[in-house]
Amino acid sequence: MRTTSLFILTFFSIVSFTPEKKFYCACCAEKGDYAVYSTRFDKEKTALLQEMTFTPAANLYMTNAGFDGMKGLNSIKKSYEAWEMSDTATSSVFFTSKNSLTAKSWKFDFKTADAKTGTLNLLLPLKIENFKADIHDSQAGEVILYKEMRFKGTVQSGTGFFSGGLQKPATYFLVLQGRGNNCDNAEDFKTWRLEITGSNASYTFWGTLNINS
Repeated sequence: MRTTSLFILTFFSIVSFTPEKKFYCACCAEKGDYAVYSTRFDKEKTALLQEMTFTPAANLYMTNAGFDGMKGLNSIKKSYEAWEMSDTATSSVFFTSKNSLTAKSWKFDFKTADAKTGTLNLLLPLKIENFKADIHDSQAGEVILYKEMRFKGTVQSGTGFFSGGLQKPATYFLVLQGRGNNCDNAEDFKTWRLEITGSNASYTFWGTLNINS
């Protein structure tokens, strides 16, 4: 009888003092998170990108140097500068764009306000670089990371107003920017930036992203 009581007491002691298992959350972000890593450009990433829409308005990144600070877009310089000086410049856009993703390339079609067109064909990279960081601006509670999906590769070809400045080799750097946790969702990414670099090409476009309905 005494042995039985001792066993029951010992059993309850073990149960009472066993540490509680910590809940694990694969997607949760933590304070101080910082990561740069590469992932394969696979079907899962393609499906994620196909959930996003690049909004039509495309902006040309420009410093105070204007067209003197870039190369490869001289054919649209006069019309762009004339548009900048017009009354409609504050309420309209000079460039509109659309893009299509295939198994091997990403095509960006641009059109200017005066109907000039240009197309960039970008070869898809084998890997995507991912960047995620806690920039310490989250309110109390859940940590929201700043994140980027970075695509670096070769410009296969450029037509229209891009053709004059695109001589091989030329490269591109496309970045999708957003906020979220450690798992990537289409709705996390809000803006894009596309930089083209070559011996006679140096210019950047940027715009916003929406989610396909």
